[in-house]
Amino acid sequence: MSGVIAFQGRPGAYSDLACRQAYPGWTTLPCETFAGAIAAVHDGQADLAMLACENSLAGRVPDIHALLPQAGLNIIGEHFQRVEHCLMGVPGSTLAGARRVHTHPVAMAQIRGIITELNLTPVVEFDTAGSAELIAQWGNPEDVAVASSLAAELNGLVVLRGNVEDAAHNTTRFYVASRTALRPPAGRPGTITTVLFRVRNVAGALYKVLGGFATNGVNMTRLESYMLDGSFAATQFLMEVEGHPDDAPLRGALAELAFFSETSTILGVYPGSPFRAEHAQGQTAGQ
Repeated sequence: MSGVIAFQGRPGAYSDLACRQAYPGWTTLPCETFAGAIAAVHDGQADLAMLACENSLAGRVPDIHALLPQAGLNIIGEHFQRVEHCLMGVPGSTLAGARRVHTHPVAMAQIRGIITELNLTPVVEFDTAGSAELIAQWGNPEDVAVASSLAAELNGLVVLRGNVEDAAHNTTRFYVASRTALRPPAGRPGTITTVLFRVRNVAGALYKVLGGFATNGVNMTRLESYMLDGSFAATQFLMEVEGHPDDAPLRGALAELAFFSETSTILGVYPGSPFRAEHAQGQTAGQ
């Protein structure tokens, strides 16, 4: 099976790389914004959207938390993409001749070591892959970019040094979203459920909601809070737990959540990425 998968960013962005690794053979559709990638799925231009939701260094992606609840899409999967920053330039450029480095501000904050080592002047651009496009257009060996190896390949640039990021654990997590829900069967190990809810305005409501998951033996992997419609009085929560809503433990926990919440919506029930188990094993081995 092949199809079209939309992402936010320029061709060669890490989101583009994530699409190609998760869905080899599919056509990737670059979009200027997350809203554009979501709209592409709604309009039928794309079958799926690859939406960055959090990064191990930079934290959550605020745009997705604001857009996803109103998107009307279903989370059907997740993908973890290792972020491997490459320093690149036009053919003939060298590390010794580089003077200015161009990249996205988040990426710039993750490459302080190489900036200091080569005494580079940082120049912030709108996008990592867009930076590679600019370097290719200018053709100046003194200007280099930091982006993915895919961006170098697509723009005819040479990689001067790979893995220039300061932290080796830099990883971005993506939601895979679709117009239709595609849930794994109940009882399948490794299933993740993402829930959006707003607690009732009564004392201890959140405590009782969380207690329901504890007493039912449901493992919570993520809990995020953020303001609703700019109000300091209304808070919404995004929760991710292990299990399927039709499994008895999670079914009981969600029943308690519904009792103490004003609203609750399941955004997706999907297979957890193998990265989760691999990462957990790596952490255990390192202890």
